[in-house]
Amino acid sequence: MFKLSKKSIEKLAGVHPDLVTVVLRAIEISECDFTVICGMRTLQEQEDLYAQGRTKPGPIVTWSMNSQHLKQKTGHGHAVDLAAWVNGGISWDWDHYHKIARAMKTAAKELNTPIDWGGDWVSKPDGPHFELRQSEYLK
Repeated sequence: MFKLSKKSIEKLAGVHPDLVTVVLRAIEISECDFTVICGMRTLQEQEDLYAQGRTKPGPIVTWSMNSQHLKQKTGHGHAVDLAAWVNGGISWDWDHYHKIARAMKTAAKELNTPIDWGGDWVSKPDGPHFELRQSEYLK
């Protein structure tokens, strides 16, 4: 059984409590340890990320200014990015993200909290990304 680090818990500040509960349950049942790399973002943080690979150096890491990481009308962010933590560091091996997704989906089902995984997106899969289902939470 894995446990989130203090730093990961701090990164969940501002994230909708339903999604935080899912993440906390998922780490308990996950086959793969993970860390929280991003929770709620400010508009400035989103603008800076969006500029990366476009007007600033670096690879493109986000495709939208309409991110679920931004503070919603409820006052919370509706997304988290989780990274596989393997052998003391982050791994980008997709096998790990499928394991994390299984844990997140199982936890969400147990808690009756609808979520979507970015790894299921057809056009631009995003393995680390999990968000509250917009059709349920953005009514």
